[in-house]
Amino acid sequence: MAENLAISEVARVFGLRTSAIRYYEQIGILPPPMRRNGQRRYDNSALFRLAVVQRARETGFTLEEIRELFFGFPPGTRPPKRWRQLSQRKIAELRERMNRLKQMETLLKRVENCRCDALDECGEKILRQRSR
Repeated sequence: MAENLAISEVARVFGLRTSAIRYYEQIGILPPPMRRNGQRRYDNSALFRLAVVQRARETGFTLEEIRELFFGFPPGTRPPKRWRQLSQRKIAELRERMNRLKQMETLLKRVENCRCDALDECGEKILRQRSR
């Protein structure tokens, strides 16, 4: 691993914009970097943290959930417990979202086969179905 990379080099490693890295610093996910000649320089620990952030983003975690991963547990809480707790919650959320998507697909298939002459007729049929 390289030591003391400039922000542009870190951005290239992770495929991020430099503004995203600065934002992660601003919200406390990344610690403030050391500076050399006024330029941000990132060490391995910042790269390791960004790798965790990127994996969490890939798995659908929000920035607030990522903050919780780093700071929302008592000191000394081991990573497996952190990941497990947040992952279980995210999996439940994904299952709920998948159920909603299946319901949406079912409704779309119904409206795809619409035979109404006017949207008012569609509305009448929808209201009739709801009242059943």
